[in-house]
Amino acid sequence: MPASYDLGGSVALVTGAGGDIGRTVAVRLAQGGAAVLLSDLDRAAEGMERTRSACAATGNEDRIGIVPADVTDAASVSACFDEAESRFGTPDLVFNNAGVQGELLPLQDYPIDDFAFVMDVNVNGIFHVLLEATRRMRTAGIAGAIVNSASMAGVEGAANMPAYSASKGAVMSLTRSASKDLAPLGIRVNAVSPAFIGEGLMWERQVERQARADTQYYSTDPAVVAREMVGAIPLRRTGTLAEVAATVVWLLSDESSYINGQNVIISGGI
Repeated sequence: MPASYDLGGSVALVTGAGGDIGRTVAVRLAQGGAAVLLSDLDRAAEGMERTRSACAATGNEDRIGIVPADVTDAASVSACFDEAESRFGTPDLVFNNAGVQGELLPLQDYPIDDFAFVMDVNVNGIFHVLLEATRRMRTAGIAGAIVNSASMAGVEGAANMPAYSASKGAVMSLTRSASKDLAPLGIRVNAVSPAFIGEGLMWERQVERQARADTQYYSTDPAVVAREMVGAIPLRRTGTLAEVAATVVWLLSDESSYINGQNVIISGGI
């Protein structure tokens, strides 16, 4: 796979851009020459600035922008697209990535409020961005590509993660449905489902929280949990942020122009 694709002339929007995966994808998009809009919550301003600086370092500084938004609020998402259009034009590439992991606890102990929160961000948020993106593309008369962030937890269901697993399963179903509705408009919709990606804050939190959950599936020692997770991977290593980003950018690029409605599992063979 090449280091980058020719994305010159494209406008890309990345939600959850203050996090590790969002940042890595945004940089790959900037390397390809796309104008890149970075979106996340106001409280993720520090992370978004890190992403902006990393994108600017590719030599594309005048084509990088920050547009804060709350994906659970449809009006906030609409305003985000308004700002994107006023700066660079209608986004034709969208990495619909904003999400939360939620608590890691068995179902019998899971907080009702947290379940609702996770579903709001991971399902309603994905829907709001997907809906707004497609409406804008249709109005502008342009084709495009959207990649939704799902998870291996949504494929198989993960112990101690009922809310996250349910939300990501919903994302996969929404992706398949949307791909059929939007194909006549020339808009492709796919999803990615990473498993154990052994870099960054999300991996560290998952290891620590699975240890604290104190169930039969993992040790109560985070260091042992990490080894147990790696032991479940046929390739016997965790994935990298770069490997996730490479898959996302390929799905957004014309190199995958006949791929639609798919959930690409990034799991090392799990």
